[in-house]
Amino acid sequence: MTRRTLSASLLVALSVATPALAEEATIERQIEGGSLHEGSLDMVAYYVPVDGNLLEVTATFAPKAGGDPLRVVMGLANGDSVAFSMPGHQGSPYAFSRSGGKVTVSSGNDVPTREPMTMN
Repeated sequence: MTRRTLSASLLVALSVATPALAEEATIERQIEGGSLHEGSLDMVAYYVPVDGNLLEVTATFAPKAGGDPLRVVMGLANGDSVAFSMPGHQGSPYAFSRSGGKVTVSSGNDVPTREPMTMN
């Protein structure tokens, strides 16, 4: 009995002490999808090659609480990277980066983003 209680306590302590890890997906071929499910949004992404040696990445974000999906389409050249949060979901930053034919998408608190822009 004591052994089970100690084991359960240890598991709870480890889960509380472990920092939240970023979620990551790597897309290695055109039309191959990647998905992330961290935070208040579910996200799926894929890419297709376009003129000018760009990969056109399409990412669709669906709020877990319901509501209309949000879509972002961006062209990434080799070596490009971008990080942002979706409007109304600033606590869920996403980063997209390209290296050759691979696009890596990550989410989590360690994704570097800038302060939101204000329009004057």
